[in-house]
Amino acid sequence: MRIAARILRGRRVHPNVVLNVTPGSVAVYRQALDEGLIHTFVDAGVFLPAPSCGMCSGGANTPLGDDDVCLSSGTCNYPGRMGSDQAQIYLGSPATVAASAVTGRITDPREFL
Repeated sequence: MRIAARILRGRRVHPNVVLNVTPGSVAVYRQALDEGLIHTFVDAGVFLPAPSCGMCSGGANTPLGDDDVCLSSGTCNYPGRMGSDQAQIYLGSPATVAASAVTGRITDPREFL
């Protein structure tokens, strides 16, 4: 979350992108709040659901549709895991996900660091 916030600070999520940042627990959420990360995410236009397993648990927050493309920092990308089994799911680091959310395409985060 720190590296994603570093990339997003002072920037906005691309208008064609939904960036979902889900803290894994209340303790992680509180720490992110204390460090100012949550404020950075809100300012950038990030979707911040309640602490949970989020998308990795099967799309409980914002399930993917048939034509959706997802870049996730989670550990699984098999068909149907986050909603439709027709969605395209790619895995990347939190830095890659944040940089890509800003540009609207899969992006090397080094240009933001």
